[in-house]
Amino acid sequence: HGASREKFLSEKLPGSKPAAKKTGTTIAGIVCKEAGCVILGADTRATEGSVVADKNCLKLHQIANSMVAAGAGTAADLDMQCEFMRSNLELLRMATGRDRCSPFVSRLSSKLFQYQGNLGCALIFGGVDDLGPSLHQIAPHGSASSALYATFGSGSLAAMSQLETGYKVNLTQEEGVDLMISAIEGGIFNDLGSGSNVDIAIITKTGTETRRSVRAYNKRLKPREEMALSHLVLLGEKVVTEFPAADVPADVPADVTTAMETS
Repeated sequence: HGASREKFLSEKLPGSKPAAKKTGTTIAGIVCKEAGCVILGADTRATEGSVVADKNCLKLHQIANSMVAAGAGTAADLDMQCEFMRSNLELLRMATGRDRCSPFVSRLSSKLFQYQGNLGCALIFGGVDDLGPSLHQIAPHGSASSALYATFGSGSLAAMSQLETGYKVNLTQEEGVDLMISAIEGGIFNDLGSGSNVDIAIITKTGTETRRSVRAYNKRLKPREEMALSHLVLLGEKVVTEFPAADVPADVPADVTTAMETS
């Protein structure tokens, strides 16, 4: 099991055991019963301690046609465990002829319990099967629960404040999307481990629609030569200020030169 493996390695490796780097994420999910769908959301910042490793990380993992898992924790663990569960559920679907959400929760929570938290996987799993829409939380130590709305990650408190305020059972799909965006924005704006963009997954009986970067707050600025500003007011080699072509002041001092149009 995972726990015995960790004990064996800690005894054999010299020195102290390396500490895991702190990670940050905001993920959330809601059930829209009246609309018959589940909506998951996530930010897109992946961190390595205090370093932003990836500004556009996809944290919404497609498990089946109408099942998605939003992951918080260690990226490699989440990718591998979601891939493992995806293949397991595909084999189950081929054997039984139908998709069910409950096997994902029971099988993954059992595996995480065996590893006693050493797999960094905290998930919010949402799906729509023959029993209707459902939402589940799975913690790294293997505990699992069902809810109408849930959050996970370092920005979960800020996201939960939005869900507690705005959630109602009869949400429409678009109202649910707006609420989910607000929840993820709460984590992005109030948690240093969360950031960049907002991703949304809308899960229905017929399939999943993933909307990437429905809100983007970390866009790369264009290099100076690509900007629409056509004139630079220069003093020696130093740029004093920039003006569009139509707004170059008439009272530019004589010892200041105006550059030729660059656009």
